Amino acid sequence: MHPLIRIFLTGMLVSFLGSLPLGTLNIAAMQISVTSGITAAMLFSVGSLVAEIIYVRISLVAMDWVRKQERILKALEWVTLLIVTALAIFSFYAAIHPKVEKNIVLDSPLPKIVLGFVMSAVNPVQIPFWFGWSTVLFTKKILLPRNDHYNIYIAGIGLGTFMGNLVFIFGGLLIAQKINNNQHILNWVIGGIFSITALIQLWRILKKKDAVHQMEHPEEVTQHLQEQIGRLGIDKDKET
Repeated sequence: MHPLIRIFLTGMLVSFLGSLPLGTLNIAAMQISVTSGITAAMLFSVGSLVAEIIYVRISLVAMDWVRKQERILKALEWVTLLIVTALAIFSFYAAIHPKVEKNIVLDSPLPKIVLGFVMSAVNPVQIPFWFGWSTVLFTKKILLPRNDHYNIYIAGIGLGTFMGNLVFIFGGLLIAQKINNNQHILNWVIGGIFSITALIQLWRILKKKDAVHQMEHPEEVTQHLQEQIGRLGIDKDKET
């Protein structure tokens, strides 16, 4: 397989799989698709993936600088916690008050593409995630420090993230159709997911298992990702 094709597919696969676990952004995209439509949800997803690929680019060329921004990363962790908590509260509010169909945070006057960008930009969890993956791919010599490699890698990541969000966007619409007039049920479920996410975020901060910790101990991240690469078989045809 051509190296650039392998890099593109690797970035797309990692990003797609990384977008599937329940999280703030994909659940937000799902809720937007239900309350504001597919176009609004897609614009939100585009905004979020733009912030993500900016972080990936930074992780490739300026990670030493990022590691020194401990105060910024810690502040972003708390901002993320506040946003997720607000999303949970307003989801529960909508569930309790059936006449309220939309989440106030997600229905803000900001354009959906800007909202997606902002919510993704303040989420520092993706920084150590992509730093770890990029480090492993450099070690495996799948990814080389070249602009063409960086560009195709980022293109694959963007497509993978968008595909992952589409699963939630259309999945949310399917669920909404199934429950028909029981929109409050979906709001209870989404509120519960946001609550669990907020509790996990708080636990990470208090136990110092947050993004700052992962940046200070990259060996923990890379060891786990090495095992994942082995399971996915990404580097099996490395020499072809």
